[in-house]
Amino acid sequence: MAEQSRPAGASTRAAIEQTERWAARNYHPLPVVIARGEGAWVTDVEGRRHLDALAGYSALNFGHGHPRLLARAHAQLDALTLTSRAFYNDQLGPFAEELCALTGKALTLPMNTGAEAVETALKVARKWGYRVKGVPENQATIVVMEGNFHGRTTTIVSFSDDKVARDDYGPFTPGFVSVPFGDIDSLRAVLERESGVVAVLLEPIQGERGVVLPPAGYLQQVRESCSAAGVLMIADEVQSGLARTGETFACDHEGVVPDIYVLGKALGGGLVALSAIAADERVLGVITPGSHGSTFGGNPLACAIGHEVIAMLSTGEFQAAARERGAQLAAGLEALTGHGVTAVRCRGLWAGVDLDPAIGTGRDLSYALLDRGVLAKDTHGSTIRLAPPLVATEADIGFLLTAFRDALAASAS
Repeated sequence: MAEQSRPAGASTRAAIEQTERWAARNYHPLPVVIARGEGAWVTDVEGRRHLDALAGYSALNFGHGHPRLLARAHAQLDALTLTSRAFYNDQLGPFAEELCALTGKALTLPMNTGAEAVETALKVARKWGYRVKGVPENQATIVVMEGNFHGRTTTIVSFSDDKVARDDYGPFTPGFVSVPFGDIDSLRAVLERESGVVAVLLEPIQGERGVVLPPAGYLQQVRESCSAAGVLMIADEVQSGLARTGETFACDHEGVVPDIYVLGKALGGGLVALSAIAADERVLGVITPGSHGSTFGGNPLACAIGHEVIAMLSTGEFQAAARERGAQLAAGLEALTGHGVTAVRCRGLWAGVDLDPAIGTGRDLSYALLDRGVLAKDTHGSTIRLAPPLVATEADIGFLLTAFRDALAASAS
């Protein structure tokens, strides 16, 4: 399969050349330069429109430039954007209260990026282990899952098995044990063997790996095992949370409540970087003044937007949209099984599609979709991830499915 049949225009080439010259090459983007966005669609510098089927890795659950979020942002921009946490601001309290109501937790700790929120959860779990559980100093262990993706800080890549993310960044942070995702017996064995375990960290659905779903009942088994062992269950819902899967949180599909929620991406409405963890007093109460912080964490602009995001989620319309449009997406993709598709995993409006290697790689198909007006992302060679904004219409998903079918057919010919 040819990577791209359509030649890039002069404006596209100029923008790409400038970016490649002056910005570190830590990504490998498709050759499209986006200039504007509205709802589920974006327009490039050549004036061509594309359906955004990635939605900023779920940061754009509410689409590009949602009117409610823009209005709240504009209002806050005119009032106050940043203060030091040496002082209170009038937006943090309302945001924190509503996020606690959304999660059912007593306290929240806001940060900026998803990786920062994960790091925060790790620090809280370790401190809880020492101060509350009584684990001996420097013996705290956190169990993680093989195939995980929680960010790219030095500590996080220490327990990653992604060679690209990990290679050449050692020495690595100790204190982590990996078990296979979905294998409850392996987790239970570690909890029985390791006396210093303070937490189990997992994504309810492994997004970067290709929207890998856990076996039915697995999250409930993890919850029960953590409770029995007296360790914290930490759910990284940075990608899977905030209506993406058809429920507010992916854990909700099994009625599971973790000890710590890790949130980010869509919490900032696609406008600002906003993340947070939420937990009860017995867990987050270990954080004291000066023991953790961030210059921008809890800033009034981000909190105002996050507050509006929570209000939008409270209506249930976005969860319902993810279920309805997700069912349409799943049915359309499953109909392509045997026609270049070998497997489909879908939960809400979030899908991982495995391709027959005979038709090319996932990146090859991403180029073919780009030619047909759809922006998507490959992962792990022969898999495509799809995560359209939750504001996508029935016609939008139909357009995506037609483009996907046509791209497969062109690749097979």
